[in-house]
Amino acid sequence: MSATSIGGGEHLCIDYIKKMLSLNFLKLTTLIIKEELQMDIRVLQYFLAVAREESITKAAESLHMTQPPLSRQLKDLEDELGKQLLIRGSKKVTLTDDGILLRQRAGELIDLMEKTKNEIMSTDYDICGDVHIGGGESDAISFLAQTACDLQHKYPHIHYHIYSGDAERVSEKLDKGLIDFGLFVTAPSDIEKYNYVRLPKKDRWGVLMRCDSPLAEKDFISAEDLWDKPLIVSHQASKSSELFR
Repeated sequence: MSATSIGGGEHLCIDYIKKMLSLNFLKLTTLIIKEELQMDIRVLQYFLAVAREESITKAAESLHMTQPPLSRQLKDLEDELGKQLLIRGSKKVTLTDDGILLRQRAGELIDLMEKTKNEIMSTDYDICGDVHIGGGESDAISFLAQTACDLQHKYPHIHYHIYSGDAERVSEKLDKGLIDFGLFVTAPSDIEKYNYVRLPKKDRWGVLMRCDSPLAEKDFISAEDLWDKPLIVSHQASKSSELFR
């Protein structure tokens, strides 16, 4: 299996988020800002804090604010979106389906805002900034890591961010501009829309088993030997590998 590497604010429009929640859009589009329907990005950060802590009280503590203003901001957010985002229980706060969707999209929007801000603030006189790379379980990561290390010695102000995920999630983040490069064990079907190179690395499958397993007596194991065996494999491998085709 060869690996393939592909390289591809402060306010959000409430109308956009309403549409996102109701139609479950998977792509970020240009945000149309209307003065009468502006929502500060901090409200999304408040929401993410509550989702992370599963408690409004703990979220307020982590945000260094009191609970009543935080509760009011969250209620206003739900009223503006016309959706219930939180289920407020006696012991913890859980997310509704709309809340789960907003948590994912809000995280992406904030990441994209920070990435854009850092790119704009980068100086023209020095090579610096952040490089975001997404990929799955592959030996080719070591090749990228060595390349990044060599490059950083020459340009110490470059910072790298690694996102781990399966091919579907990596492709989605690449298309949205949330990462700069994607590493794929198996190339996506629409690879021609990207600029890409084949890396000089190949992945090799291995099997772990009990010492008393009949397979342990074999010199080598073929895919046919595993067809009737229960396997524990990575999500990415089960979806993309030729072993399962």
